[in-house]
Amino acid sequence: MGITLRAGPIAEVVVDVPPVNALTVRGWEELAEAVRTAGDDPGTRVVVLRAEGRGFNAGVDIKELRDADGYEALVGVNRACYAAFAAVYECAVPVVAAVHGHCLGGGVGLAGNADIVVAADDAYFGLPEVDRGALGAATHLARLVPQHLMRAMVYTCRNVTAAELHAFGSVLEVAPRDKLRDVAMEVAGQIAAKDPYVIRRAKESLNGIDPVDVKRSYRFEQGFTFELNLMGAGDRHRERFT
Repeated sequence: MGITLRAGPIAEVVVDVPPVNALTVRGWEELAEAVRTAGDDPGTRVVVLRAEGRGFNAGVDIKELRDADGYEALVGVNRACYAAFAAVYECAVPVVAAVHGHCLGGGVGLAGNADIVVAADDAYFGLPEVDRGALGAATHLARLVPQHLMRAMVYTCRNVTAAELHAFGSVLEVAPRDKLRDVAMEVAGQIAAKDPYVIRRAKESLNGIDPVDVKRSYRFEQGFTFELNLMGAGDRHRERFT
């Protein structure tokens, strides 16, 4: 259990943190480290990011923030999420996110920064941040859904399904849950079969023409989470949730 890196031409980074794959500060740091390590390996041609258990990712461990004194945990988790999302985005090779079940909060940050998303037919995506007294990852949600839907999802905390994202083109394929890894590996295999030098340059070039600086944009969002916590909204909503 935890964060596992399985090295190879198709490297797998697997999250298995029961019960719902909500990550602590250390968990996000380990995830960032695993993705960076995979991308830095010259033998890696593509990375598959997936999870075991009930869902892909439930975001941050709210209980860790609730039980912490002061703002050290908040600062830590903001930095660690920033590092994990950046590791996916900056990975030297393409990252295929294989999403099943819930993909919430930080999960959207990971999937939104991935190069390709495949999803199980039970997958759903959402940002419950407003209900938790926080903000963030709208940067990454905007890479998955149109602008007005993104705003509605932030304000109302509604979710969207894998089928809806497939219709938008942001999920490449939808598969039965028990076939998800196979589908992800098939897509990854198509990439791994290409010239690895060309693929790495393709990743670099596509990041270079991105219209939004995802790291700067997400960091801007995080500043409002600090404000909400300073004003007491964060504590109120975390207590209500837990």
